Amino acid sequence: MNSIAIITSLLTLLAGIGVFLIACQMMSSNLEAASSEKLKKLFSKASGSKLLGVGIGAVGTAAIQSSGATTVMTIGFVNAGIISLSQAATIIYGANIGTTVTAQIVALGMFGGNSVSTSVIFSAFAGLGAFLSLFSKKSNYKTLGGILAGFGLLFVGLELMSGSMESFAALDGIKTFLASISNPLLLVLLGTLLTAIIQSSSVMTSIALAMVVTGLIDINQGIFLTMGSNIGSCIVAIIAGVTSGTNAKRTALIHLLFNCSGVILFMFAALALGMFDVSFGSIFERLFPSAPQVQLAMFHTFFNVVTVLLMLPLTGLLVAMVKRLIPERQITKDSEFTLRYVNENMLRTPPVAVSQVKREILRMADIALQNVDRSFEMAVQLDFAGKNVFDRDERQLNFINQELIAFVVHLSGERGLGDKDRAYLSGTYRSIRDLERIGDYAENIVEYATALADSSQQFSDEAKYEITQLLTLIHQLFDHVIAAYKNEDLASLEKANVIEEEIDDYTKQMEEGHISRMEKGICTPSVGAQYLELSSNAERIADHMINIAKTIKSLQINKL
Repeated sequence: MNSIAIITSLLTLLAGIGVFLIACQMMSSNLEAASSEKLKKLFSKASGSKLLGVGIGAVGTAAIQSSGATTVMTIGFVNAGIISLSQAATIIYGANIGTTVTAQIVALGMFGGNSVSTSVIFSAFAGLGAFLSLFSKKSNYKTLGGILAGFGLLFVGLELMSGSMESFAALDGIKTFLASISNPLLLVLLGTLLTAIIQSSSVMTSIALAMVVTGLIDINQGIFLTMGSNIGSCIVAIIAGVTSGTNAKRTALIHLLFNCSGVILFMFAALALGMFDVSFGSIFERLFPSAPQVQLAMFHTFFNVVTVLLMLPLTGLLVAMVKRLIPERQITKDSEFTLRYVNENMLRTPPVAVSQVKREILRMADIALQNVDRSFEMAVQLDFAGKNVFDRDERQLNFINQELIAFVVHLSGERGLGDKDRAYLSGTYRSIRDLERIGDYAENIVEYATALADSSQQFSDEAKYEITQLLTLIHQLFDHVIAAYKNEDLASLEKANVIEEEIDDYTKQMEEGHISRMEKGICTPSVGAQYLELSSNAERIADHMINIAKTIKSLQINKL
């Protein structure tokens, strides 16, 4: 009978963990979708202020209910060079505080007694959320339904886990075995291992809460298991860091060292308290009597807050240490080109990934314009000193084109995106292609310049002046296009349209001027052919630029 009871309890525990993890994922993705704009603005405010970084990490994690997502997001930002290692460290500190919110919510759901338990009441939100999500037509209501359903399922999973713990508590053999595990170091290692396997400190903490409430373990055992869960939670960051750049690896190591430091400090503190026959468990039992779930949840919060306060002044030393442990690696040909602002890890936080896609496109636009400048300079000056740089950036544009489109395809299939984000992503494919085509037309212009140099010919002074003026117009167009695209500014789009028409008119004037110079014998037919091709390609460059700005119209429609 005992073997059947054990198997049943294990299966129930496994089911509870599964439901809990799905609930966390549902809440996280829908909360991200509901607060995507605010979330983007929040993480974009990371600055040199340590306290601000801690606040961003805490609020962001509390909002999306996932310290793993926050950490991976931070690693992505560091890898992209958006924030420094010091800023990333403080955000991770805050994430550790923010993740304690889940434990507090779970503890709240464990109250009940003779009345209807709060866990059952909260579980009912799963049904309400499901109805709202299934039968609502508006995306906002569907998102809200997803949040409520995830919140409710959180407690359904908790009930299953608690039920399995109660079954285990009825078995004397299990209770005797767990009671024998009293060594703090062994409990910390056990908590670390289990969290690394589950990849969720929230689940491990919730299991510890259920075990404490059912009497399967005492409060001190729960405390050391919870401390171990903090170290085990680093596995997500380590996996994300290993597959990324040097600074990403450093960020993952900062996370690991920070959490290990907190555990070591508290282990020594527990040892010191033991000399006076006092323990963390006895302290929190006095502070929160007859509420073991609150005792453990409060310790979890206390542990993380104190660790942050102790480590915050040492951030500079921690960053210097990880830089020594993980030095800069030499760039190889295989890693010559990379996406600077996005990587696969960011797919875990779709709303923030969308804003990073925009950054990558803006970077691509700058590279394309620089190559346009180089192509015009080579055409006018016949100076090919910058040809190697031009060729490298052309290859880089092709690389970004392929890799970024592949990333957007994956991102578009992710859950947790709002309607506006999806509308934006649908237009990015063409924007990326437009920028790649701008690079191709710049390459054509370089070919015309090469043909001139090979034939020992050049454009007339008047033609050179016209080309220079045309480039000035392209720069003006580019500035307004970027302002429109970056800020979703319709006024800038209107100005860009005006300049694009000016470029069309100007290229026609260039053709007429060319015919006049041909009649006067100022330029030869072969030079004239290259000149006409150049003006035609410049006009197409302008067309592709304006296409990028026009994508904001779909976003304006989506707002209505």
